[in-house]
Amino acid sequence: MKKLKIVSVSSEVDPYSKTGGLADVARSLPKSLHRLGHDVMIVTPFYKKVIDQKKHKLEKIYSDVKVRIDKKNEVKVSYYRTELLPGLRVYFVRNDKFFSRRKDLYGSSHENARFYMFDVAVLKLISLLKHKADIIHCHDWQTGLIPYLKNTSFKKSQTMAKTATVFTIHNLVFQLGRNWWEIPLNKKDKGTGSLPLFNDPNLEYVNFAKRAILNADALNTVSETYAEEILKPSFGQDLQRILINRKKKLFGVVNGIDNKEFNPNNDPSIKVNYDHKKLQRKKINKKYIQKLFKLPIREDVPVICSTSRLTYQKGFELILRIIHKIMHFDMQMIIAGAGDKKYISELKKVAKKYPDKLVIIPSHEKTLKYENQLYAGSDMILIPSHHEPCGINQMKAFRYGCAPIVRSTGGLNDTVINYEPGNEGNGFKFKNFSSKELLVAITRALETYKYHKVWRDLICRGMKPSFSWEHPAKKYIDLYKKALKFKKEKDE
Repeated sequence: MKKLKIVSVSSEVDPYSKTGGLADVARSLPKSLHRLGHDVMIVTPFYKKVIDQKKHKLEKIYSDVKVRIDKKNEVKVSYYRTELLPGLRVYFVRNDKFFSRRKDLYGSSHENARFYMFDVAVLKLISLLKHKADIIHCHDWQTGLIPYLKNTSFKKSQTMAKTATVFTIHNLVFQLGRNWWEIPLNKKDKGTGSLPLFNDPNLEYVNFAKRAILNADALNTVSETYAEEILKPSFGQDLQRILINRKKKLFGVVNGIDNKEFNPNNDPSIKVNYDHKKLQRKKINKKYIQKLFKLPIREDVPVICSTSRLTYQKGFELILRIIHKIMHFDMQMIIAGAGDKKYISELKKVAKKYPDKLVIIPSHEKTLKYENQLYAGSDMILIPSHHEPCGINQMKAFRYGCAPIVRSTGGLNDTVINYEPGNEGNGFKFKNFSSKELLVAITRALETYKYHKVWRDLICRGMKPSFSWEHPAKKYIDLYKKALKFKKEKDE
């Protein structure tokens, strides 16, 4: 197999910066590609108030480089370098005005300007390094101008003359630095004209995702089902027409997880280690989280957890509609995650009414802290998402013998097999975005839990398969080869 030169670009990369699953993918996929023998480098912003320069051993390699944004504007950036693994280089783009004034990674009033500058700086870095990459892999909207800029401002670059671009849609809801549906019709970006000047307020209306879809050599989403869903108006987020036009270049690759990080057999964060052969030890972890969150210590009662953001997308609209009915079941529920205040407020009221059955942990930091403990101590995880491009929580939960209750959408549909008596299912699915169907799925899970051998077999089926990144990484290599082929055909 030919060794490929791959540049992976992301607005966040764990362990340096993280708000969610994007950072996990931007770390784990390059690591797996590197282990497969490919030449991989990562590029990400340097967030001064988030990234510990000494801890991660960042070395400055270029200072005050002039980066020309357009005919009238240029900025100065510095570049730093470290290694994620020996030989796996990570480069950081530093500009204190755009990336060092706040602790939050996102949320400024000029998000487009920040990431426009970053995207230009990434291409400038590749030029400085004279790195003749085969592939520039762009993750999500923040990197969406790179394929466009490569085809325009950097069109004459000899370094990148043979480089193909791949754009991964992690969530099509996010297309630029603000909500795309709130942009007035007369301000919407058609995606084909030249960009406004860097200091023009209209820059904030540029649709990064649209320009990536129109310009990248290949596109993919993070699950096969989501790749099909976004071609429909209900999931296409107003971009379904251009996606249909580029359907031949659109693919789906389900994410993986780090099997070493999420392994109950040696996870130091859980109370007692176990595997599918020592499942009786899982009960000790259940007892531990019941005590930790001040729930009655009952071995026989099923515990359902949720570790998602409390948002409409994650299905909390459905949960709220039936939460009082759920509270009449003999079960316990722990909901951990930050999110919409209206959902948190309503759930807190319910938790106050049913303190022996419901715990709310409305904190992103605490969710990360307790995440593996919740999977280890819970019997089920609830993910009734409206849409879910991939979802990795269900994969993590599987590893810990925690059965998913999910809606058949996106990656949830691709990774969970619906259980029915006698089949080889590993979780519980429902089809429509309906609170009644969700209630039926929860009821089926709770009823199945009563049959100990059936339940044990069900969760063992979830624990045994590997959700490691090795298989998805090989699929990405195939995708990269397709992108190079598409580019060659276009150039000819």
